[in-house]
Amino acid sequence: MSEIRFNHSMPAQIRFSDVDQLGHVNNSVYFSLYDLAKTTYIRRVLGSIDLSKLAIVVANINANFLAPVFFTDNLEIRTAVVHLGHKSFTLLQQAVTTDTNEVKCECRTVMVGYSVQEQAPAEIPLEYKEAICAFEGRTLDELSKGLG
Repeated sequence: MSEIRFNHSMPAQIRFSDVDQLGHVNNSVYFSLYDLAKTTYIRRVLGSIDLSKLAIVVANINANFLAPVFFTDNLEIRTAVVHLGHKSFTLLQQAVTTDTNEVKCECRTVMVGYSVQEQAPAEIPLEYKEAICAFEGRTLDELSKGLG
């Protein structure tokens, strides 16, 4: 399998309300950070796409919490597409401390193209696939087989 490269990263601001009494970031906060990073990834890679015809929705999301994040940590969210299918793609995201480069949490999300008119899953347009491949520096064949 090919090594995963993260060509997209977003600094994450940890707010006082994000932490518990021990100073750990609450697990639910990670999903908000991942959602924001998904949005910035999609805007950067696909530009201002018309979501009135084809939406991109979350079909499955799983996170592995590897180590706590503290209020004082400098954190970034890294995002990469690791699989690209006909109607879906899989994002791998990592919450990483920038001071130590330690992966604190890792999340996989399956995103599905969804036809607003038909109210059903829909094929991801070739132009979107080509934009993702160009951004990731991978071929469609590589991403269709998956990257680990």
